[in-house]
Amino acid sequence: MKIVMIGPFGLRPRGTMSVRALPLARALAARGHTVTLLLPPWQNPEDAGRTWEEEGARIENLPLPAGVPGWFHLRLTQGLVSRTRALCPDVVHTFKPKAYAGLAHLALRQRFPVIVDTDDWEGPGGWNELAHYSPRLKRFFAWQERWGLRHATAVTVASRALETLVWAQGVDRKRVSYLPNGVAGRGFPAPAVPTARPALLLYTRFFEFKLQRLWEIVSRVREIRPDVRLLVVGKGFFNEEAELLHLARQAGWQVTEGEDAPPTADLNYAGWVEAERLPQVFAQAQVALYPFDDTLINRSKCPVKLLDLLAAGLPVVGEAVGQLQEYIVPSQTGLLVSPGDTEAFTQAILALLADTTTAQALGARAAAHVQAHFSWDVLATVAENAYQMALQNERPRS
Repeated sequence: MKIVMIGPFGLRPRGTMSVRALPLARALAARGHTVTLLLPPWQNPEDAGRTWEEEGARIENLPLPAGVPGWFHLRLTQGLVSRTRALCPDVVHTFKPKAYAGLAHLALRQRFPVIVDTDDWEGPGGWNELAHYSPRLKRFFAWQERWGLRHATAVTVASRALETLVWAQGVDRKRVSYLPNGVAGRGFPAPAVPTARPALLLYTRFFEFKLQRLWEIVSRVREIRPDVRLLVVGKGFFNEEAELLHLARQAGWQVTEGEDAPPTADLNYAGWVEAERLPQVFAQAQVALYPFDDTLINRSKCPVKLLDLLAAGLPVVGEAVGQLQEYIVPSQTGLLVSPGDTEAFTQAILALLADTTTAQALGARAAAHVQAHFSWDVLATVAENAYQMALQNERPRS
């Protein structure tokens, strides 16, 4: 098949196109399909106009038009639409039903089967509540989400919660395919680096949990195991890491910053770490923490960072919310506790710290499990089936 994938933004700084669309495109290309990603790189304008290939998948970053905002949006959308038409694809796969991808869907649906992918809930209770959008933009994105899902030829969803939310929009279940995020390649092993102080790894964007509860969990662990240190990788949406560092310093912890800091402090904030450097950083940890509040955003999302931890062979303690229950087999490939149960989370961490043999076995089984069930090579067949179904069924009309 000839497949065009359309994004609402470029490959960075947001991750949907780089960690979801692109690895899927590479896996589909390896199966003999012709795949082109069309990206409007308004958040990374340095890529505007650049084109290249990655493992058979073609990536095209559209030029960014000049002019006032309204003209800019119109011209950029027109660029996506006209380039898609010129490529004459068998199917179009739009990633997120919002912004430029949603506008392109509106213009292309009468000519091509359009498969809409959703990896987050955008409307009420979802990203509209978290992001700093204007009230008008929130209403527009909520409308785009409803319209895009209902008028798609087929829908791919990244989580079981999104599956039910799409069904609730009146979309025929036969047109909805569960396509979770996957791992590319063989992952990377993260054998523990012997250090005097065992490390708990927090790999996060911070918005998934209340910072105060995380602090309570880690503080309780250190009351029993004062030798334990905390290693934090990632950057918050709203500078939450500054509050964490403040809490640590206020408690008298020794704090260091930077991924190359010596592993002796009570808290090491590594910050944002490039993907190629993650294996070395992960290798410092004995246990990974994945706090996950029971919210609509969390139930709907499909956390790639959790997959990274599992694929690296790290034993993970998480909460039984949303996709964590899909990726982790309790007591087999990780430990899950009831959402919000601070004491159970604390005790699970202490148990793994006390039994390194069990912890290492959990990590090894986790890496094998995600490679067997959630590799993009396996998940590409889900997308293929969705495309075939779209080609066999008439596009829904308003």
